[in-house]
Amino acid sequence: MIKELILKNRSYRRFYEEKLIEKSNLKELVNLARLSPSGGNIQALRYILVNTKEQNDKINKHIFWAGYYKEWDGPKEGEKPSAYIVVVKDTNLKNSLPQDEGISVQSILLGAVEIGLGGCIIANINRKKLSEELKLDEKYEIALVVALGYPKEEVVIETVNESGDIKYWRDENEIHHVPKRSLDELIL
Repeated sequence: MIKELILKNRSYRRFYEEKLIEKSNLKELVNLARLSPSGGNIQALRYILVNTKEQNDKINKHIFWAGYYKEWDGPKEGEKPSAYIVVVKDTNLKNSLPQDEGISVQSILLGAVEIGLGGCIIANINRKKLSEELKLDEKYEIALVVALGYPKEEVVIETVNESGDIKYWRDENEIHHVPKRSLDELIL
């Protein structure tokens, strides 16, 4: 059921790093993105599949995790993602639409949850350095990075409190809490 997949599709930031993800699984996730809608059917997105320690380390150097966790530098050794999908736009294909990125990665993440994986969309990227590291052709522009792995953390959804604070947080047991606005607040 789609609601169950959406509820399981949280922003996981800690993983069982030693549990590897096969390239075939990454290809199938990208296939879901390929089959998803694309504005004007431009299909300008391309994907770089990364699932080795050496390649993962290259990406880890150029991404930044969890803006609300000011004193957290990201996952420690043993808890890093075991794979990444780098989403890039082919700038030679004009009129590509930014919503394609969201549609694409949501399809990837829902597919990941369905096979027992979890992930996190990362937009805080040193794009220039990562492009150099990946030796990308100039026509490709990094849009997002999707971190993937077997989740090592529990994420719970709760209602935004009276203060209206929407910042996610971790408790003393390292459980990740994500406040969500009520349905009534969203519907006008």
